[in-house]
Amino acid sequence: MVKKESKNKVRFNSIFIDETKYKTQLTRKYKMRKTWEKPDDNKLSAYIPGLLKQIFVKEGQKVKKGEKLMVFEAMKMNNRVHANKDAIVKTIFVKTGETFPKGTILVELEPIV
Repeated sequence: MVKKESKNKVRFNSIFIDETKYKTQLTRKYKMRKTWEKPDDNKLSAYIPGLLKQIFVKEGQKVKKGEKLMVFEAMKMNNRVHANKDAIVKTIFVKTGETFPKGTILVELEPIV
């Protein structure tokens, strides 16, 4: 009796973790995943969806670290967005009364050199 080779050969990939080599199969979901990118700390984005209630700054305005930039409502709570460094407000991407999904860039800051 002769064994037939299957048409779907199993393909293995090598992964190195702490200088140890492992052979594994990667799933389609893993292969199609979005690759990680370092977040841009000049762009402040929404961590939850919300409704913009109030903006306290204007484009071109200098702000100090910790200064309140805007307030948005999410799940019946007011959430404040503060400047993460001394900077100039380059662009405001949302308007008062506008709703936005999670991950929306709210403000772009330009570092003061």
